[in-house]
Amino acid sequence: MVRAIGLGILASFFFASTFVLNRVMRLDGSSIWWISSLRYFFTVPFLAVLVWRRGGLRVLWDEVLGHPGPWILWGSVGFGLFYLPLTWVAGWAPAWLVASSWQLTIIAGSLLVPLIGGTGPNDRHLPFSSLTPSIVILFGVGLSEWSASQGASPRVWWALIPILVAAFAYPLGNRQMMRYCRRHGRLDVYQRTLGMTLGSLPLWLGVAGVGAWRSGVPTQSELLDTLLVAVLSGLVATLLFFAATDQAQGRVVWLARIEATQSMEIVFTVLLASLLFGAAWPSPLGFLGLGLIVVGMVWHSGLHRKGKPPVRANMSL
Repeated sequence: MVRAIGLGILASFFFASTFVLNRVMRLDGSSIWWISSLRYFFTVPFLAVLVWRRGGLRVLWDEVLGHPGPWILWGSVGFGLFYLPLTWVAGWAPAWLVASSWQLTIIAGSLLVPLIGGTGPNDRHLPFSSLTPSIVILFGVGLSEWSASQGASPRVWWALIPILVAAFAYPLGNRQMMRYCRRHGRLDVYQRTLGMTLGSLPLWLGVAGVGAWRSGVPTQSELLDTLLVAVLSGLVATLLFFAATDQAQGRVVWLARIEATQSMEIVFTVLLASLLFGAAWPSPLGFLGLGLIVVGMVWHSGLHRKGKPPVRANMSL
């Protein structure tokens, strides 16, 4: 259990790098179109090698070629409508605010259950037990937004719109893809992640086309920075988190505790942005909001100790 918790915390550290590096790139004037699309272009070969070594590449390839529609649709929703808004909002909202507000995806995941189902094939009941910690998270996000808006442009409040789009798109795409995989032959999480990435490539090609039209070819800095994001978040963090969940061996209590480690993303984002890149620290009110979000996340994960696995057990950035 100690090893699993350690891996989960380490994964949250590398996940946090996404928020910080995206903020730095956007402040440096990098193109939103290139830094969002290149991240997924760079991720494909890493995931392909991983799935190939696990012996699942041929099965996945046949599935995606045989039924491209669902993979393109839900890959574009789950990855495209998730990452493009988060990259866009990094241009005017501090990294810690994006990281904290992104936790609204926990609430979004609960609200989507009556429409698209939950972790079980016939689960469509609104998880009322999740509403109380969700209110704590929502209140914490509100305090964080209020804190960030003091003395800043009112535009900070508009950051919630793209973050909300991303927060709903991620669980929507992932859960619809999970349901599809259950009906049409079971693929493991590595295969599903690669399949969704491949399915999102038509969207990213279009996004890259816009980038080429607006700003020409990507700069060396954009190439290196997005490669770093792809390695740290798309590969290292994802593998660490999957390794942590594998340690749980299906134990719901362990999965809940591992899920709770992802609350450290907020802490690491604040520390990385402030210590490495000189970003301003949140105000006391901002820290209070961040604390409430962390409490809500841990509380939310703890509710699953006697029930189903955590909502975000396979989440990755």
